[in-house]
Amino acid sequence: MKIGSVTVNGKLYLAPMAGVTDLAFRQICRELGADMSCTELVSAKALCYQDKKSRGLLKLADNERPAAAQIFGSDAGCMAEAAQIAAEVSGAAVIDINMGCPVHKVIATGSGSALMRNPSLAQEIVRAVCRESSVPVTVKFRLGWDDTCRNAVPFAQAMEDAGAAAIAVHGRTKAQLYSGNADWDAIREVKQHVSIPVIGNGDIRTAADCCAMYEQTGCDMVMVGRGSYGNPFLFREIAAAMDGAPATLPTLQERMDTMLRHVRLILECNPQKPPEVAIREARKHAAWYMTGMRGAAQFRNRCYHLESYAQAEQLAEDFLRMQEEDGYHEA
Repeated sequence: MKIGSVTVNGKLYLAPMAGVTDLAFRQICRELGADMSCTELVSAKALCYQDKKSRGLLKLADNERPAAAQIFGSDAGCMAEAAQIAAEVSGAAVIDINMGCPVHKVIATGSGSALMRNPSLAQEIVRAVCRESSVPVTVKFRLGWDDTCRNAVPFAQAMEDAGAAAIAVHGRTKAQLYSGNADWDAIREVKQHVSIPVIGNGDIRTAADCCAMYEQTGCDMVMVGRGSYGNPFLFREIAAAMDGAPATLPTLQERMDTMLRHVRLILECNPQKPPEVAIREARKHAAWYMTGMRGAAQFRNRCYHLESYAQAEQLAEDFLRMQEEDGYHEA
C-alpha cells in the first residue's frame, strides 16, 4: 500500500495509544508482524517549546521502518512547525495528525476529536502541515462528535481536499469513547467516498475480526488497538490468517518470556528515568500478558506492585509453576 510516496509492505497497523504504544511495545509488535506503527500522540505546542520529554516520545525503534509520528494541536501555524520538528527528530516516514482523541484535556484545547466539530479549522491545519511537511501527512479521526453529528464522510473528503495522503477512521463517535461496538459500515461508507487509502480501526481482537473488517469495509489497512494489549502475538495470528496458514498461538512460556522482555525494553529504552520509575510504567503491561489466563486475577495485584525486574522474573516463574501444578496444558 502507498501512503503518498511511502510504500508499506503489508496491511497491519499498530494504532497509536497514549501510555501504551511506547518504544518498547512498538518494537515487539513490529517483530511479531505489525507492518506499520506510530508514536504516541505528542503535543505540537510542547514540541514548539522544545520540551525534552515530548521530543523523547518521538524516538523510533530500529525495526520501525516505515513509521509515523503523531502530533495534536489546534493552531495551524504551531502544527506546521511541530510537523517539521517531529519529522526531523523521529526520522518518521509519515506525519499523522490526531483528530480523534476523546480525552478531556486534549479536546479542551480544541484538539483531537474536538476538531470534528470545526471542519474548516481541521482543513486549515492539514493544509498548513502538508505545505511545510517533507513527508506525507495522514489524519486519524472518529465518526463524529456524537450521534447527532456523525460527519465522517464529509470530514474525510475535507481532509483529502486539504492534502491528506491517507486517513484512519475509528468506528465510534467521541461521545462513545470506547463503549459499544465500532460501526464498520460507517468506515465502508467513508471508503466509498474518498480516493485516498482508508485505514479501518475499531474492535479488532482476533484474526477473524481483522479478516471480517477487510471484507465488510474494503479498507486498505487495518489498525489494531486495544486488542494488542498484552497480546502482540495478535499480529502474527492475523498475518497467518491472511496468508491462509494455521495460526501460531503463543505458549504460556512464550507469553511470560515476551512479558519479561517487554519489561526489560521499557527499562532499557528509558535510561534517563530511575529504574523504580520505569518499572512502574511496566506494571500494566505485565498484568495484561496474563489476561484470560488461569489464575491471572491473583497475580495482577503483584504486577501492580512490581518494584524491580527481579520481582518480574519471580512473578513469571511463580505463574508458570502455578499453571503446572494446576495441570494446565497448552491448546
